[in-house]
Amino acid sequence: MVTVPALIFDCDGVLADTERFGHLPAFNRTFEEFELPVRWSEADYALKLRIGGGKERMASLLTEEFVAANGLPADDAGQKEVLAAWHKSKTSHYTRAVQDGLMPGRPGVVRVIDEALAAGWQLAVASTSAEASVRAVLAHVVGTERAANFKVYAGDIVPRKKPAPDIYEHALSDLDVAPDEVIVVEDSGNGLRAALAAGLKTVVTVSSYTAAENFDGAALVVSSLGDRDEPAEALHDPLRLQPHGEVTLENFRSILAASEVKAP
Repeated sequence: MVTVPALIFDCDGVLADTERFGHLPAFNRTFEEFELPVRWSEADYALKLRIGGGKERMASLLTEEFVAANGLPADDAGQKEVLAAWHKSKTSHYTRAVQDGLMPGRPGVVRVIDEALAAGWQLAVASTSAEASVRAVLAHVVGTERAANFKVYAGDIVPRKKPAPDIYEHALSDLDVAPDEVIVVEDSGNGLRAALAAGLKTVVTVSSYTAAENFDGAALVVSSLGDRDEPAEALHDPLRLQPHGEVTLENFRSILAASEVKAP
């Protein structure tokens, strides 16, 4: 019996379309600031998104050739220090973009959160992004009053990033809920695999970079959570929920009541 359900959102691509309009420009501004000969195109960044975590995406630059050509430290300690400086700058650029209102919230997010709050559900965000970035997006999209009801699990709170299940397993422990009491909202294949590996039923709201990814195992795949003015389109509906333009808390209850969703 479900007693204290929890609704856990990913951040980037779920709360807002942050990758294209926030993270990518912030990475490129950081590269410019540190005079690095790198500018990621949208196609480049689509490939980098296969790597979980912004710091880890930056670390992919540190090949032996790149390090030597740009006078960067070759030792582990030196590279860790460089990555920390880059990531701090990138987070600052990104947070400023959020505060400037460059990334509006995705359809249906606030509506579903209000439904969950009214029903007494627990709310959380679980993301590989830096905690400061996640909190900035959350407050911007849902408002500070709603954001105060969320637990935030982000950044380096766990050693392994998605698609490892660590962050969701941490959330389960901290929220004191069983896997069958949780719905996750994700937008990427990596995020879906992380949630499924933790035994969690998952709704996917595809985003600009993830529409073509593999979402086998998702309980529902939609274009967004949907609002009256921007209705959701069901892309894969194995439970025949038929959300009719808006994914609702009642749909989430139906998913929890269905047979367990297992990772493929």
